[in-house]
Amino acid sequence: MTGPAPTPVYLVDASLYVFRAWHSMPNEFSDADGWPVNAVHGFARFLLELLDRARPQHVAVAFDEALDSCFRNEIYPAYKANREPAPDELRRQFAHCKALCAALGLPVLADARFEADDLIGSALAAMRAHGFRGVIVSADKDLSQLLGDHDEQWDYARNQRWGAAGVADRHGVHAHQIADYLALCGDAVDNIPGVPGIGAKTAAALLAHFGTLDALLARIDEVPYLRLRGAASAAARLREHREQALLCRRLTLIALDAPVDIDARLVRARPEASALMRLCEAIRFGPMTRRRLFDAAGLDFAAAAASA
Repeated sequence: MTGPAPTPVYLVDASLYVFRAWHSMPNEFSDADGWPVNAVHGFARFLLELLDRARPQHVAVAFDEALDSCFRNEIYPAYKANREPAPDELRRQFAHCKALCAALGLPVLADARFEADDLIGSALAAMRAHGFRGVIVSADKDLSQLLGDHDEQWDYARNQRWGAAGVADRHGVHAHQIADYLALCGDAVDNIPGVPGIGAKTAAALLAHFGTLDALLARIDEVPYLRLRGAASAAARLREHREQALLCRRLTLIALDAPVDIDARLVRARPEASALMRLCEAIRFGPMTRRRLFDAAGLDFAAAAASA
């Protein structure tokens, strides 16, 4: 007889949705200082829909602040070097989005050395120890490596959900193999080279046989005898680039020891009407958005507007 399902904690990959709003929302909104806030409007819309649909009691929103100061850059300076620096107008909008989360009473996770993925992974590991399960709100395949038996990932835009058992159908490898898989075939999005000549299909086939990168490297002599196209050349490349594969795995593996505070179990805080109203004024939200934000915060909009 099975007991009740563990209580969910919703862990939101904010950057994905801020960037999506930045690219999709028309550039017709500006804050009180004249700076664009189209991404803030789009992110607010996403956040309001999420809070209305999920009604989370335990939740955290993770932001990337380690844009060029991440511990991975210390290991491999070329990490994410293929990306253009975020323009000032987008950086300002990230700050507004963080302030919006705080004004709604949502715990915010951000750190100068750890990325949002690491903060989500560390929060999930810590919350699991207290009997929670994770709902990771993101489409990012990297985060699938965090999925355990009771966890799920939610691609909010496509309204698709999957657990650990569904990762293989999506990515060709199991959840616990994602970091090893990306270490082998690389990840162009993050400028992680992988092992030259090892593509996605070969990486998946090797992990299907050996299980882990460590087992594969320990048993390279077996690779030429596999029923795998180019097996001999794959073995040669693995021998030549063994250290690079291990380095890449340090980049693709999500850290579980980032500094996150879960003392309050990531419970939503009681928002302050005055702080939320000041933010609405600064971002110049319209009356409909303001009312929706106050409703989501459980606050009386009419009373706050009258006293403003």
